[in-house]
Amino acid sequence: QVQLVESGGGLVQAGGSLRLSCAASGRTFSTYSMGWFRQAPGKEREFVSAIRRSGGSTYSTNSVKGRFTISRDNAKNTVYLQMNSLKPEDTAVYYCAATSLERATMTYEYGYWGQGTQVTVSS
Repeated sequence: QVQLVESGGGLVQAGGSLRLSCAASGRTFSTYSMGWFRQAPGKEREFVSAIRRSGGSTYSTNSVKGRFTISRDNAKNTVYLQMNSLKPEDTAVYYCAATSLERATMTYEYGYWGQGTQVTVSS
């Protein structure tokens, strides 16, 4: 079991930056691959970025490549999402999630979810 708590969301102007954090409980954080998803109003939850257990491999959806960076600190049981060059279309509730799979991009592949943090990008 793992519990996830996101933080770091807020209101930012287009072109600005935010860093989201996701703190995990439990001693088994390093055994989970971690992902970030987002859900805009009226839209389905979509994959953003993920990092494997070891932290050595990351992958992201095309729309955030070159702008968002996922990282993790297993000693702190925390995963981060650094978001730069934010656009109004990045506005959404951002969720972190944990999976026992090595690689996963679908919501059903993740068994643990945080409560979400709102990110709003103004134009």
